[in-house]
Amino acid sequence: MLNRTMPWGERVKTDLAKLKPSDLGKVGVLLGGKSGEREISLLSGNGVLSALLEKGVDAHAFDPGTRSPTEISKERFDRVFIALHGRYGEDGTIQGLLELLEIPYTGSGVLASALSIDKIATKQIWLSNGLSTPEFEELTPQSNWTAVAKLLGLPLIVKPAHEGSSLGLTKVKTVDELPSAYAKAAALDTKVIAETCIIGDELTCPLVGEGESAEALPVIRIVPPDANYDFHNKYFSNDTQYCCPTGLDEAVNQKVQALALAAYRALGCRSWGRADVMLDSRDGTPYLLEMNTSPGMTSHSLVPMAAKAAGVSYADLVLWLLSQTMDVRQ
Repeated sequence: MLNRTMPWGERVKTDLAKLKPSDLGKVGVLLGGKSGEREISLLSGNGVLSALLEKGVDAHAFDPGTRSPTEISKERFDRVFIALHGRYGEDGTIQGLLELLEIPYTGSGVLASALSIDKIATKQIWLSNGLSTPEFEELTPQSNWTAVAKLLGLPLIVKPAHEGSSLGLTKVKTVDELPSAYAKAAALDTKVIAETCIIGDELTCPLVGEGESAEALPVIRIVPPDANYDFHNKYFSNDTQYCCPTGLDEAVNQKVQALALAAYRALGCRSWGRADVMLDSRDGTPYLLEMNTSPGMTSHSLVPMAAKAAGVSYADLVLWLLSQTMDVRQ
C-alpha cells in the first residue's frame, strides 16, 4: 500500500533508505524482444540495467528477441524488470510466463497488459466506465471509407490496434487517403482502428501503485515540431518540447490526473503505467488515447521526466519500481 502521509517523491526516498540492494537478489532486465519497438526497448533496458548496476543491484540483461524466453528459468532470477515494449513484452505473454515461473516482475499483470495493448478493447472498457475517449471504428478491407469519414469526421487517425510508438499511424485529411492509411497499419497488425482526431494539447500522465492506492504523477505537456509527435520526434529529436509543469491551469492538470487514474484502475493496471491524453482546444475536454503498461525509459522518456519533477532521479525511480515487485501478488 502507498503511504499518503507524504508526497510520492519523499516516500520513494524513505522506501529506498530502508532498502538493501542485496535484498532484491539476482535481477533480470528484459529488453529488446521481437516487437516493432525493439530498438526503443534496447535503449530503455540498457538505461534500466545501468541504473540498477549503479545502485549495486545484481542485475543482468536478458533479450527474449535473441534467446528463447524459456531460458529465463535457467537464469534463476529472483525478480525481473520488464523493459520490453509492444507485443510479446507488454501484452501479457511474458507476464504469463513469469507467473508460471513464479518470478515477481514490474508492471501490470496478464489481463491488464493484454487489455491495454489492444486499443479497441481498452476503449470499450473506458466507454463502459463512462470515461472520455475519441470515437472510433475498427477498419477492415470491406470498410466504407466515406461512411467512416462521415462518422468520425476529418481529419481522423488510423493506426494498428496493437502497436505503440506511433508505428503505422497516419493522420488522414481526406477520404481518398483512407485506403493507403489502412494498408500501412494493416501491414503491422491484423486489427486496425480509426478514431476521431482531437485537436489540442498533447498530454501524458504517469501512474504508480494499484487499485485505490494508485496515484498520478505530474502531467507533462508535449510540444512536438509541426504538431507531429511521430517515432522520430518521440525518441530521437531534440526539437520536441516537454513542459512539466504543463503551464496549464492547475484545475486542468487535476482533471487530467483524475481521468488517467480512472482509466488505469478500470483496466486493472498495477505497479506503473502512463496514460496518453489529448486536451480538446474547443472546450477543454480531456480524451484518453491509450494506456502504456511498460512505458519507455530512454533519455527522451516521459515517466522519468515526471519523476524528476516530483524529486526522484532516474536511478532512484528504477530501483523503487523494482522494489515494488516484492509486493506483486502472483
